[in-house]
Amino acid sequence: MELKEYFDFLAANDIRVKGTRVGIESILYEYIHRKLSPEEIEPKFRTVNLEQVYATILYYLHNRETVGKYFADWLEWEHKQRKKQEMNPDPVILRLRERIAKYGRDPEVHKALRRQLQMAAKENIKEEAKKSQ
Repeated sequence: MELKEYFDFLAANDIRVKGTRVGIESILYEYIHRKLSPEEIEPKFRTVNLEQVYATILYYLHNRETVGKYFADWLEWEHKQRKKQEMNPDPVILRLRERIAKYGRDPEVHKALRRQLQMAAKENIKEEAKKSQ
């Protein structure tokens, strides 16, 4: 099997492991930046097998200049997206941050709060149903 057959080349900035939604940049990030072995990388992606992880690394090693630029461009894009998200967070993220600031990180507290909200919502539905009758 030829090395390129392991990948779907969807666009110049989008190379995926064939038959998956996993971009080669995800595997390469684990390999290059986290310094994980292929055996450590494989379990992180449930749709990718060990052969595909090795093929991705081999493709990178055989095409360091091209794939290195692809990877560097992806890292730059990812950092810009993260900054943009930090500057303008989703309202859900803001509410979660407020909740953590107010109640801490104990998951049991958050489960209790969620139950209270669910019970209140059920009560509101019952009241609305009574009003409409």
